[in-house]
Amino acid sequence: MSIPVSEAHAASYRAREVPAPVQVIEGVWAVPVPLHGSALRAVTVFLIETRAGLVLVDAGYDHPSCWASFRRSLTSIGHSVEAISTVLLTHNHPDHVGFADRVRTVSGARVLMGAADDFAAMHRVRGGFLDQLGTALDLTGAPADVVDAMYADAVKVAEHHESLRLDVALQGDTDLAFGDVTIRAVPAPGHTYGHTVYYDTRGLVFTGDTMMAEGPTQLAIVSRPGDDPAGDLLRTLDRIRDLGATIACPAHQFPYRDVAGRAEELKAFHRAEVDQVRTIAGPGDTAWDVARRMPWKKPWDELGRGTRRFSLVHTLALLRNAR
Repeated sequence: MSIPVSEAHAASYRAREVPAPVQVIEGVWAVPVPLHGSALRAVTVFLIETRAGLVLVDAGYDHPSCWASFRRSLTSIGHSVEAISTVLLTHNHPDHVGFADRVRTVSGARVLMGAADDFAAMHRVRGGFLDQLGTALDLTGAPADVVDAMYADAVKVAEHHESLRLDVALQGDTDLAFGDVTIRAVPAPGHTYGHTVYYDTRGLVFTGDTMMAEGPTQLAIVSRPGDDPAGDLLRTLDRIRDLGATIACPAHQFPYRDVAGRAEELKAFHRAEVDQVRTIAGPGDTAWDVARRMPWKKPWDELGRGTRRFSLVHTLALLRNAR
C-alpha cells in the first residue's frame, strides 16, 4: 500500500480535484497541471531547484490552458519559466512532452528524453502512434469491422504532432549533474519502449507513468515481432525497487513512500495478469479470443469501445509474455 507524502494532495486526487503545488522535499515541487476535458484531470510535473537552474520533469499537454496554469503555479511558488535550464521527459506521450518546446523557447532549456522515445527515431523504427496502433489492432485477431471502428475512434482523439526535437537522446544509465544535485536517467521500458525514470540521489525517483501510487501500469503497444512490454515492465520494476529511493514521484495521482514495496506489489499484479492469460488462452487463441474471456471490471459487452480497445491491446501485450 502506497504511503502518500502529502495526505492533502492524495485527498484532492481521490476527491477528483486538482491539487495545488506541494513541496515533496526541500527544493522539489510537485506541480499538477489541469487537463481540461480529460478523464485524467491532471498531469503532475516536477520542479527541482539546483544551483545550475531549475530542472523540470515532464511538460504537460501542448494546450494554452495547460501552459497558463503551469506559469501561474510557478509564480505561486516563487519561480518562473525563464529560470528552467533543463527539461527531463519520462516518455513521449502528449500529456508529458506538450509544452517542452515552449519552455525551451522562453528559457533556452535543453530537452532530454530516452533515445527509443525520440520521435524521429520512433518514426524510423516503428512509425507514428497511429501506425503502431493500427498494427497492434491487426495483430489482435479482432474482426475487421471491430478493428476499423476502434481505429477510427482513436484517430478522433490522437491529436499529437510527434515533432518535438530533442537536444539529448539518452542512451542507457546516465548521470546528470546540476550543480549540487545529481540525477540518474535510468531506462525503464514497459509503458513505452523508451520510457525513462529519473533517480535523484537524495532519494527520489520520478516514475512518469511506470509506477503510480494506485492501479496497474498501461503496457506499451505491441507492433514488432520482438516486442514484450510486459516482460520489459517486470524487469523495470526490479530496477526501480533496487534504486534505493524512498519517495516515488509519479506523473499522475500523488507522490508516495515505500517505493520498493509498491514495485513488488505492482510486479505481483502484472505477473498474475500474465498467468491469467496463460490459463485462459488455448492453442491458437488470439488476443481477441482471450480479451473477451478476461475478468475485467465489467463484462466485455458492457465495456465502452474505447475501454475495449485499451483492454484488447493490453491483452495482446500480456499474451506476448505468456507464450
